[in-house]
Formats: sequence, C-alpha cells, structure tokens
Amino acid sequence: MSGPRIGVLLPTYSQHSTSQMPSVLRTLADLGATVDVIVPPAPDRPVELSRLRVEHDLYVLWKISGLALSLAGALHELGATIVNPYPALAALRDKIVATRILQAAGVPVPATYVATGTDALLPLLEDGPIVVKPYQGAGGHDVQIVRSGADLVNLELGRRAGRDPIFAQRYHESQGGRDRKLYVIGDRCFGVMKVFPRRTAEEKQGEPFMVSAELRDFAFRCGRAFGVELYGVDIIESGGVPYVVDVGVTPGYKGVPDAPRLVARYLYAAAIHAARGEQVASGMAS
Repeated sequence: MSGPRIGVLLPTYSQHSTSQMPSVLRTLADLGATVDVIVPPAPDRPVELSRLRVEHDLYVLWKISGLALSLAGALHELGATIVNPYPALAALRDKIVATRILQAAGVPVPATYVATGTDALLPLLEDGPIVVKPYQGAGGHDVQIVRSGADLVNLELGRRAGRDPIFAQRYHESQGGRDRKLYVIGDRCFGVMKVFPRRTAEEKQGEPFMVSAELRDFAFRCGRAFGVELYGVDIIESGGVPYVVDVGVTPGYKGVPDAPRLVARYLYAAAIHAARGEQVASGMAS
C-alpha cells in the first residue's frame, strides 16, 4: 500500500527557510508520505476555482493568512480533511471570536474589551494600562501598551478609523520579563520560556521549563475549545496568576526538543487515519 498524500498550504515556501517546515516535510517523505507544497500562484497566474479539487488525504494549513486560508476554506466545503480544521482556523483568526470561546471554556484570560473608537477606552485607564492588539493580528505584531490618553491619541492617528474594531485587554506585567509558551503536539505539551520581543536566534529558542498540571490543563482546554491538536498557547504569569493571552495554530515550535520529527509523525498518523476514512484522533504524536 502506498503512503498517504499530504498537501501543505503555505503563503510562501523556500527549502532554505529557517523555520521547522523543511525538516517536517523531509521527515514526512522519509516516513513514506507523498507531500505536495501548495502555495498561491504568482500574481500573473490566477486560480480557476472550478478546478480546485480534493486530491490529498490530508491538508495542512501552516499559516493563517491570505489566499492560503481561503483555499483551505474552499477545500473544507469540498470535504477535505484539514489540520487544523478550517472552522477553528477562521475563529482563531478573529481575536474577538477566539477570546469569547476561551472565556466560555473556562480559560483564564485578561479582562477583554472591544470598541469602535479609542474614546471608549479612556475610562479603562483609570484602573491601569491596557494592551491594544489588531483583532485579526498574529505573531505579536502591532501590539501596543496604552497607559495614558496621549497614547490613545497616537493609537487613533495610526489606525484605520471607523474600519476595524479595537481589541483591548487589561495589561498584566509578566513576571521575570519572560512569557511562557506552551506547545501542543497531539497529546503532548511542552513549555518554553521566551522574552518578547525576540531578536536573536538564542532568544527564539528560549529555555524549556517543566509544565505544571495547572498550565497543562489550560493548554488542553484551549485545544478542546477549538478542536485543534497542533497549536501554541501564550501564557503570562502576573502576581502569581496565569493568563492566556494568545492561542496560535501550527506555531514554529522553536525550543521544543525534536519538534520536526514529532510534528511529522503526528501529521503522518493523521493522514493515515484520514485515508481510511477514520476520525483524526488525539494521541498520534506519541
């Protein structure tokens, strides 16, 4: 029996990338999978949507962005099996939706607010700083700590007034200046402490730490809330209290020992299950 066919949806791809992806793809091929990297075409080559077909046992969407995300949604409607599932990807792309899902699942998150204008945030500053993030942002880009009315004025000048909602959370100072990153692969959870922002290769690798039972529970509760099994959770501990400040699917896994092999084994097992028409179940990274 030939190995499973896996399609990997990426915004861009290079075999010389510093990410874990080239190693993951090589390991999948070594395991016997047929792997096709699917990237959006060049600007002068449009996609004829009527020709889009489900041609792989499993699809992997590695980055939630642009055309790759839309193609994943179209493939989902055509019956494709996708890691992670497209409805979860769509929810996680919107921080307003994602945060409310986490709150409903009992995950501890900072007090969260949404508004259509910065003036509405001014009363919140009476109780301390807030953090404003792009509601569809990722990777910590364009995150701003707001401490005063002057900061709100600068924020208003820099945003597309009236177009995007404002997503804000109560700011909590991270203990020790480092965030705790929880990385999940199937039924396994790894902890890495990292500074933010991360500039050097060493800072991006971070320092592993032993994940407590409480943090492990929070991590898996996040996964169950969205129905995902390859994801990362950003934790800030402030005053001895942990807060989940972000959940991201298919993260870089930098700092996780043997991550490319573990991710590849998970994906290979998931593709085998999908090829048999079986549910893609947890515990496949072991």
